This record gives sequence, C-alpha cells and structure tokens, in this order.
Amino acid sequence: MPAYYLEALTVTLGIFLLMAETFCSRNNKAWVGISAAIGLTVILGLTCVAIGPDAKPNAEWAKWPMWQFYNFDSLAKFYKIFAIVATIMVILLAVDYRKILARFTENPDSESGTGEFYVLPIFACAGMMWLASAKDLAGAFVALELITVTFYVLVAYMRRNVGSLEAGVKYLILGALSTGFLVYGIAWIYGSLGTMNFDAISILLQADGGANIQLTPLLFGVALVIVSLGFKIGAVPMQVWIPDVYQGAPTPVTAFLSVGSKASGFILTIRFLEPFLASKITHGPIMTLLLILACATLLFGNLAAISQSNFKRLLAYSSIAHAGFLILALAAWSPETSTSEGSVKVVSFYLATYLFMTFGVFFILSQVRIQRDGENISDFNGLGKTNPSLAIALTVLLSALAGVPLTAGFIGKFLVFALAVQAGLWWGVGIAFIAAAAGFYYYFKVVRAIWWTSPADDAKSIVLPCISKWCIALLTVAVVVIGFWPQPIWLLLL
Repeated sequence: MPAYYLEALTVTLGIFLLMAETFCSRNNKAWVGISAAIGLTVILGLTCVAIGPDAKPNAEWAKWPMWQFYNFDSLAKFYKIFAIVATIMVILLAVDYRKILARFTENPDSESGTGEFYVLPIFACAGMMWLASAKDLAGAFVALELITVTFYVLVAYMRRNVGSLEAGVKYLILGALSTGFLVYGIAWIYGSLGTMNFDAISILLQADGGANIQLTPLLFGVALVIVSLGFKIGAVPMQVWIPDVYQGAPTPVTAFLSVGSKASGFILTIRFLEPFLASKITHGPIMTLLLILACATLLFGNLAAISQSNFKRLLAYSSIAHAGFLILALAAWSPETSTSEGSVKVVSFYLATYLFMTFGVFFILSQVRIQRDGENISDFNGLGKTNPSLAIALTVLLSALAGVPLTAGFIGKFLVFALAVQAGLWWGVGIAFIAAAAGFYYYFKVVRAIWWTSPADDAKSIVLPCISKWCIALLTVAVVVIGFWPQPIWLLLL
C-alpha cells in the first residue's frame, strides 16, 4: 500500500467518528474512544506494510509529483508508528479518565460533551505523521500547525476548570509566539539559500564548501527556528509554559504533550538540523548552540523539579529534563557507523523508551486523580500498603525515568552519555551527570511516599479499570524487557 494513504485514512477515521458521535444520542461516549483505538490499530498494521516510491519505482503512483514533498524512509516510518502508538495510549487513557472530563465539561452525570475529546487526538496524530514525512520547511510548518491548533482545543477542553482554561490561554499565547519565531526564521533561511527543501539545503551547503553563502543571516535564521522548535520539545528558552500547562491540562492531554508533541518536535529538529550539522561551515556554531541549550535545559528541568510537591508538575519539569538529554545527543552529532549508533537513532531510541515509561506513570496518576481526587505526591502516600502491585509498577516506571540499570531508561541515558563522551563534550557530560543525580532524588521522593509514608486515614485503595490495568501491566513489562533486550526498537529503526 502506498504510504501516503496512511494520513488520508487517519483523517478519514477522525471525520467519520466525529460525524458518528454527533448523530449518536447515547450518553456513554466510551464507544467513540474504543472505536478510535481500534481504527488506529488497523492503521498501525497498515503502516508496517506501507511502501514508498523506492520499493515500486515503476508503479504509476510512484511517479506522482507529490513525492517531491513527501518522504517515506525508515525514520519517517518509525515516527509514524510512534505517533500512532502514542495516540492509541492517549485515547485509552482518556476512556478511563472520562469521569473527570464529564465533571468539568457538562456535569458529572453526562458525557455528552466529551465525545470530541476522543477524536481530536486523531487529527493531531495525522499532523505528526505528515510532519515525519516532511521534506521541506513549508510542509513541516503546515503539519506542525495542525498539531498545535489541535492542542489549543485539547489543553483548554475542561472549560469548567479554571486551571485548564489558564493552561489553554498560556499555551495559545506562547504557541503563537513560537509560530512567529518559526516563520521569521524560515524567511531568513529562504532569503539566504533560496530554498526551503532539506535536500536542496544540504546540496547548497556542501557545494564549494558553502563559499557563496552569507553565513551570518543564515545562522540567525537557524537560531530563530531552533528557538521555535524549543517550544515543541520543551527546551530552554521556550520551556516556561510547560509546568503550568501540564498541571492545568487534562491528564491524557498532558501525557500527549509530554510524549507525542515532544517526538514530533524532535523529528522536525532532526530533519531540519541534519543538513547544517553535516556541513563544515555551520557544524561548529550550531553544535555550540545546541550544547548551551542542552546544558541550560538539563539544569533548569532537574533542579526545578526537586522542590515540587505536585506530582503532575514534577513530571512537567521531568519532561524538560529529558528534552535536555535528547538535545545533548544532537549536540554530540555523530552519523551512524558500523560500530556505533548515530545521534538520530539514539534520540529515536530514547523517545521510544520515554513513551513506555511516561504513559505508564500517567495511567497510574490518572487513577489516583480520579479515586483520591488529588495529584500531589502526598496523594501517593502508603500506596505500597493499599495497592502493592500498583506501587511496584510505579516504582519500576519511576526507576526507569531516573535511569536505574536494567531498565529501558538506563539504556537511553547510557547511549546519550556515550555520544557526549565520544564527541568530547565534557561540560555537557558533567552537567548531565549532575542532572541525572538530581533526577534520582526527585523521582525517589515519590518512591519514598509510596513505601515509607503511612497512608492517610481516609486513603482509598485504588481499583483499576480493565483498560488501565492491562496498559500499566504491559508498559511496565516493556520497560523491564527493553532494559534487557532492546533489539525490537532497533529493528524498527532499520
């Protein structure tokens, strides 16, 4: 099947479910989420067998001019799979979270205002898939805006909740500012090079050693684009929106921002920076800029997380910290060789492990929010006594986020440190070490509350719904298995 069908099928699924939900008067809207998850699972299967023009160069569809703007290589395929899996997890999380959604949209006894919440992530998923295949800055900008506009609605979806409305306003204002930086940066790059196509940019930078290029305006444009992309990946200096938005947004949306939005930002960052990092004239300045951003992001995310008492806000600063590790891998730019994985594969592997760890934690957090009506670290007090199996799962997931050996998180961080050492980024290595140590402290602050703090007298035992129970179990097992056997993720990156 031609790869460009995938986005068309995704958008069609979203429109069909949106229309079906509109004309269906049933009060329970969980069927919309279940149908969306099933439909995306089918598209996930089709993604695994989809082909690009290189597989059938003589086919009529392979000669269409659209392939000048649409890329389907192994990296695009991996990030399409990533986007679909993340969206399925978000929708399943939203199905079990619908009591909170109903309370802050219509009323606790009605789900009539929640149906669209299961459909909007599908359109964001289509944008992420298009972004993974973008071959130029214009196409990437359109796909990025589809994602961002969808998140504007999702973040402020709980309109009866002041925190959600505040989060929506902050996300809208800073998102608009980010878009301005992006468009202005693209204009400078186009003015310097005369093209927005990534392949053409690479050719121009390599031709005659880039002697005919005005370097200062080009680097200014690149810096503006990097600042804008920092909004999507949660990096300094555009990280200021993350704590308040993550705390105020519905928990499924927070998970989607933390994983899906971050991954879409990094695939665009990789596509955009690859030509510049491969060129001798731009490699040095951009690598220096990335190293500064990585160090600042690592320090801000990890040190600010130490004092947090709200678990959701702690995860927001944790997301910033992980973005710092990923940027450090890009700063230590290394092409793939027969003996080592390159920066692109390390970033992709890290994001894949981050998906399992983060969604597992958010599934648990959402049930604590529903059944104990709180998101503070103190709401996890005594979880080891009231729900031992759930406490074990959360301990494993938090340990993986901290980078404890024999977990998936450890392999991701180890690969980043290896790249940084190989590139001689000793300042980055030192700061990353301090950041990792701080991460151990604030993650295990939650573990301490789970196992060593007595539960409140009125603390309820958490009863997991079927969907959450299976998702938490599968994600926890995946985190442990990948810690021993990471080959499945590497196979997806071939």
